[in-house]
Amino acid sequence: MLLVFEGLILSFWLLLICVAGIAQDGPVGLVVFYEQEVQDRVVEMGLTSKEKIKKISIISSTALFLPMVTVIPAIVYFYNGVNGFFDGFVQLTVIYLIAGLFDRLFIDWWWVGHTKAWIIPGTEEFMPYIYGKTLAGKWVGTLIGFPVLAAIISGVITLLT
Repeated sequence: MLLVFEGLILSFWLLLICVAGIAQDGPVGLVVFYEQEVQDRVVEMGLTSKEKIKKISIISSTALFLPMVTVIPAIVYFYNGVNGFFDGFVQLTVIYLIAGLFDRLFIDWWWVGHTKAWIIPGTEEFMPYIYGKTLAGKWVGTLIGFPVLAAIISGVITLLT
């Protein structure tokens, strides 16, 4: 039950980043998560610049992934009291998969795909915004990438302790 709660906390963190990212400029604020053609159109329409997209990419990536590779492993190994590779790997994988599935199903499929919150006027022709290789890559990242990340982190922590 604790792992589910920790996975939901990570999911909530992702949701907060998305809400904060679109709070000021609407979905243009997180256009970094859209396909390149949408980013190009938004720049062409003068709604943002390539420099701002690059800056937001760095900020959002740091805000998303830094806690995943520092805070979550610290919680698993210090708060949950895990010792060793296997238990750490399993717990990290469960937490990451909960957050990943939340991202794929709630944020990508429902919020972005079925509401108007993420529509950028002038880019409707590119809808759905998440498709093809990007969609497949996100699922591969969730189902394969997160367990690999959990294995790497667990391995490093095991070697250091």
